[in-house]
Amino acid sequence: MSDRLKISRRDFLNGIALVAGSTLAPLESMARSLTMALTMAAGADDVYPPALTGMRGSHAGSFEVAHALSWAGTKWPVPKRQTDRTYDLVVVGGGISGLSAAFFYRQRMGLDARILVLDNHDDFGGHAKRNEFDVDRQKLICYGGSQSIDTPGHYSAQAKKLLEDISIQTGRFYDYFDQDFFTNRKLGRGIYFSKDAYGQDRLLPSVLRGFDDDDPGDVASLINSYPLTETSRQAFIALMKGESDLLPGLSRDAKIELLRRTSYCDFLRKHAGMPDEVTEIFRDAIKGLWGVGWDALSALEGYRSGMPGTLHLGIGELDHEPPGRDEPYIFHFPDGNAGVARALVRQLIPDAVPGKTMEDLIVARVDYSLLDRSSARTRIRLNSTAVDVRHADGGNSVDVSYVQHGDAYRVRAKHAILACYNNMIPHLCGEVPKEQQEAIAYATKVPLVYISIAVRNWRAFDKLGFHSIYVPKAGLMHSFGMDFPVSIGDYRYAADPDRATVIHGSFVPTVPDRGLSAREQHIAGRRKLFEMSFDDFEHGIVRQMSGALSAGGFDAERDIAAITVNRWPHGYAYEYNDYSDPADWGRDKGPHIAGRAQIGRISIANSDAAAYAYVNGAIDAAHRAVNEQLANS
Repeated sequence: MSDRLKISRRDFLNGIALVAGSTLAPLESMARSLTMALTMAAGADDVYPPALTGMRGSHAGSFEVAHALSWAGTKWPVPKRQTDRTYDLVVVGGGISGLSAAFFYRQRMGLDARILVLDNHDDFGGHAKRNEFDVDRQKLICYGGSQSIDTPGHYSAQAKKLLEDISIQTGRFYDYFDQDFFTNRKLGRGIYFSKDAYGQDRLLPSVLRGFDDDDPGDVASLINSYPLTETSRQAFIALMKGESDLLPGLSRDAKIELLRRTSYCDFLRKHAGMPDEVTEIFRDAIKGLWGVGWDALSALEGYRSGMPGTLHLGIGELDHEPPGRDEPYIFHFPDGNAGVARALVRQLIPDAVPGKTMEDLIVARVDYSLLDRSSARTRIRLNSTAVDVRHADGGNSVDVSYVQHGDAYRVRAKHAILACYNNMIPHLCGEVPKEQQEAIAYATKVPLVYISIAVRNWRAFDKLGFHSIYVPKAGLMHSFGMDFPVSIGDYRYAADPDRATVIHGSFVPTVPDRGLSAREQHIAGRRKLFEMSFDDFEHGIVRQMSGALSAGGFDAERDIAAITVNRWPHGYAYEYNDYSDPADWGRDKGPHIAGRAQIGRISIANSDAAAYAYVNGAIDAAHRAVNEQLANS
């Protein structure tokens, strides 16, 4: 069958708009491109961002101004006159950190505080993105970015309290997340060997699932069914069943040091004697967590993760390690952490988000026309890219200039918090000292893509017996599968295979096995991502799903109703890894500490500044930034 679908005009226009907007066109052209895309996508008077399909995430119109500023050095004239009122606080960036900063500030300063949040996207939440579909008269809700509230029991006191204050009670997820759903339906984890990479399309049970609290069954029988050479299969079996110390004769400290300076892929090759065929199967399994494969992560990280070959080294517990996950991975709204963002907006602008509870939050439809009312004390202004932030009024205020639909505006505030992409801050604010600029420049965002595929049923998954599928040596998605089985309030998970649902796919562009560090791969991967069109994604999605699921009766033309590609060239915040960064760097030590230093009435709050790509990292950064500013009031 063809790898092209008869997608809707709306999908197509979103796809080509990104390609058209990927070059540094003149500002007027950028503005026209954005207006055209939004108008043709959903009608100029009826744009509801969560329901837009095609190419989303960093969508056309959200990045061109920033790229012109950072890549081409384009300067927008600062308006001579203030184009809006004076605020108590202006926040640049409407992600979870920026919204949390607005929330913390208003809590401390009272409901009369005037707050403006600026964001360059057409939706709030940053990477906490909500995707919606209407398929066969069913409303489907899913996530296009930040996924879950991970281990909330380990959150700081202020992060825990914020969740409580915005009516998120994490304990309720034990009722809402059906932890036995897949087990009761005998749906396991699969591994898809594609024809492109292995000469044949084969979907088989994954032997790797044993390292995710899931019994892999008869390891030898599973591996012997894989399309590998006999030599590779036997080596693979020996690795999985082996119980010997692969580093005999070394002291505990020597083992730890060797593991730290050896990638896990090299460990498999050099110390476990694995052929490349076996190493390649493991390599990409970690990409969804770290943004790179095991070729750029240490064997010590492999030990922490319980990877094969490291289990019998006799090392025991590592010193100074953070606590492991002792809570199930269940704290997930149907729209991921967009639920957290929506709960924050509900507190800041109650009229815009109907309801009061975390249960009615899921089906609430945000009224975007109410986000930026002149009469409101707190306002969220979308499609607005900050281009200049500087102190004014003898250092007693901050002027923030931004571009919206091609025109420049200027607002003034007593305080400013930059909760945007960290590496943009030196381009926005000429007052950042050189040393701080260098500290900020050390890290780079992790590019990634979350793909939401609305299907009219999930019968193929049910028939084949899998809920999630890992794809080694993937051409596009390194994994795809059914969404989390969460039912909250009036929103119910598609428990019947005949019902429409959303398949979630993950793609992380990397350049493996070339000796590149994680940071170098992120930069190269981002360049690759900028060059990809919606057509490229559609082709890869159809090819992979058809190759893996056709034996279960899957027909892409019939079964795929819509696709939303959430493209994040600047995705995860960079987290230090002990293979390419100093071993003692972490949340409390590293260049990000100097990079987030307060600059008078300007503070920095984002997950980059926490060197931690999780919700609590964003919230904690916001809390710190607000405290800095209130101490400076």
